[in-house]
Amino acid sequence: DHAGIATQLLVERALAAEGGPGREELGRDKFLERVWAWKEENGGAICSQMRRLGASADWTREKFTLDADMCDAVTEAFVLLHERGLVYRGSRMVNWSPNLGTAVSDLEVEFVEREGLLYYFKYGVEGSDDFLPVATSRPETILGDTAVCVNPADDRYSKFVGKRCVVPMSGGRSIPILADDYVDIEFGTGALKVTPGHDANDYAIGLRHDLPIINILDEAGALNSNGGAYAGLDRFDCRKKLWGDMEDAGLVLKTEPHVSRVPISQRGGEVVEPLVSTQWFVKTDAMAQRGVDAVRNGDVRIVPKRFEKEWYNWLENIQDWCVSRQLWWGHQIPVWYAPGHDGYFCARSEAAARTQATAAGVSEETPLERDGDVLDTWFSSGLWPFATVGWPKQTADLDQFYPATCLETGYDILFFWVARMVMMGLEFTGKPPFEVIYMHGLVRDKNNEKMSKTKGNVVDPLDVVDEYGADALRFSLVTGVTPGQDVPLSMDRVSQNRNFCNKLWNAARFLEPKLAGGGAGGGVINAAELSAMPVFERYIVSEAHACAEASAESLEAYAIGDAGTRAYRFFYDEFADWYVEVSKTRSPEDSEASKRALAYSFEVCLKLLHPFVPHVTEYLWQKLYNGAGDEKALMTEAYPALEGAALARDDDAVRLFESWKDLVKALRNIRAEYDIEPKVKTGPTVVCEDKALASLIEKEVAALALLAKVDPERVVVVSSRADAAIDADAVQLVVADGLEVFLPQADLEKDVGKELDRLTRQVEKLAKDIGGLEGRLGNPGFADKAPAAVVAETRATLAEKLEQKSALDASIADLKARA
Repeated sequence: DHAGIATQLLVERALAAEGGPGREELGRDKFLERVWAWKEENGGAICSQMRRLGASADWTREKFTLDADMCDAVTEAFVLLHERGLVYRGSRMVNWSPNLGTAVSDLEVEFVEREGLLYYFKYGVEGSDDFLPVATSRPETILGDTAVCVNPADDRYSKFVGKRCVVPMSGGRSIPILADDYVDIEFGTGALKVTPGHDANDYAIGLRHDLPIINILDEAGALNSNGGAYAGLDRFDCRKKLWGDMEDAGLVLKTEPHVSRVPISQRGGEVVEPLVSTQWFVKTDAMAQRGVDAVRNGDVRIVPKRFEKEWYNWLENIQDWCVSRQLWWGHQIPVWYAPGHDGYFCARSEAAARTQATAAGVSEETPLERDGDVLDTWFSSGLWPFATVGWPKQTADLDQFYPATCLETGYDILFFWVARMVMMGLEFTGKPPFEVIYMHGLVRDKNNEKMSKTKGNVVDPLDVVDEYGADALRFSLVTGVTPGQDVPLSMDRVSQNRNFCNKLWNAARFLEPKLAGGGAGGGVINAAELSAMPVFERYIVSEAHACAEASAESLEAYAIGDAGTRAYRFFYDEFADWYVEVSKTRSPEDSEASKRALAYSFEVCLKLLHPFVPHVTEYLWQKLYNGAGDEKALMTEAYPALEGAALARDDDAVRLFESWKDLVKALRNIRAEYDIEPKVKTGPTVVCEDKALASLIEKEVAALALLAKVDPERVVVVSSRADAAIDADAVQLVVADGLEVFLPQADLEKDVGKELDRLTRQVEKLAKDIGGLEGRLGNPGFADKAPAAVVAETRATLAEKLEQKSALDASIADLKARA
């Protein structure tokens, strides 16, 4: 979108930096030429970033909210709303940004708690020496007061209700003292100054009591003529001057520290002023109710569901939308005025406005003047789903692409943008613009804190792409989180995912020579083909199919991170760690089945991972599976899961392989526990009651030798302990019910001499480290002057090394006793 406020602000800053004429001096046409030039220079940055991050959009359909057809759609929408009685021009309380010189939306105002003062002063009762004590956090607004209110139940002030009091420093202007239940007896003094022109709550009180509205500020936030002697002063300078004058006049009671919720402009960063201003508004009650109903009746689904509560709360309490902005960059409001005529003419063109003016009795010679304001950027963005595909014309694209299926966006613009698209879509097309609203979280730093230039923790995604690659960044952002949950971006995690991409690359290098002679084709492995494969191959294909179906279910449920994590785990935990390793030991009769399973399972991996890491997967798929160089791409290949049908799986093969893996893990654990040297090959006796598993262990003894470092010539597999000669002192491992392993004690014994030498060297190194640490801690210069945290860390390190040395000393003593 054209980002009306932000873009105009940047260009105005650029003009100021150049030291030449500013916006007003240039005039509207010249200034807009500069903004268009800035847009041409910088407008491609977002799309460039998206391309580098691998967004697979149809870039020929790029749209800009100020394109001619989009401008026509915006004009049509405004005029239609006006014709339907949903647009009006009126004076209402708005948020005014003095630095930007424009009204801003409620959603573009952030309330920030700031330390300030509560100012207590006397509001003198007219014609007496009595006064009402009143407190305010904004003394300058006293000049705009039109009443003082007290609670009707407050006995302290009931005698003053109906009387008048004199506005301090106003030259004697008096205002009524009123009773209103809104006043909190316990807050402040219990007497409330009412400034309907500069406070939203006071504005509501003013409407109830028909109070006059006094605006004391101009567009730049300085006091206007209603400020009397303070006219021309900046609002904050006025605060100091007025309070000083009141102090001199004996009207000040006291000040005390007070934390206020201060409205801040998201764009300009300055304090926003509530003030009554003439603006263009859209009536939103009926549109908002349709948005509520669309979610409540299931036409639109919000993911995650917890955001529904916020959706209902906002739309059910919505105010009319102030859509006019006092800017030049944007869609100029399609309304014309005729000097000397009280009305206005809302039309699709100036010619149409002239026709209306003539019908209203305006002379042809009277020039028409177009409203100088532009529309809120979110007004045009609200039309996006249907305006980009042809609306208001009835086009083929509109028929095909509207409504859409899913909108994916950040939860921070649920109301800025999403709600308005739903409201506008239902208003102009009768259909919600999408079926699902998928809310992603915001990217935060590794400590889960909001990124901020002030904190210095902002991460530029393109810098991360340059260092780690787009795929590593994408995978880090998408996995490990749930919808709507913020993403703590750790460079350690990005680095790990770069290593994951490297692992994919290395797996492809392993496969490449195996597939050089073919074997990468063959289509989906069906039940018949699967049943003819050996157990190991049936296992990996079954697991690939299980992962594909589970990942598809996750995607359908919008658990997108879960889908990526499943594919990641299958590749690492099953394919790379297990099947690639056992494939190195396949017999000649199993080699073709192994090649087919390798190629097939890795292609499933690439397909499942492609939405997450598109660059590396596309490259590897082209290299391994499109050797002929045909014009096809992985991104257009069918997803591995079959819609409406189940993929072939062999649960028995998976069960057998899992049991075989448990055997390998048990043998690895015993090696680690006894610290057996790598070159030593053990000779286990395996007692296995399951005939199918026993047969698998015997058949795949070469794989067992590779992964568990056993001597294949010494592996014995029996169905019961009685069938084998097992030494009395053999070490027993219970792997599972009906599966045990016995290892000869001789296989576990160490070369005592070598082990003593190794442990002694470790003890000598530890003793040296301990001496150094004790020396540091014994030095008064370190113990007394170093930071407490450093001293504590040094003591902890010493304790840890003493404990390690004690354990090694015990091991050495044990070895010597055994020798």
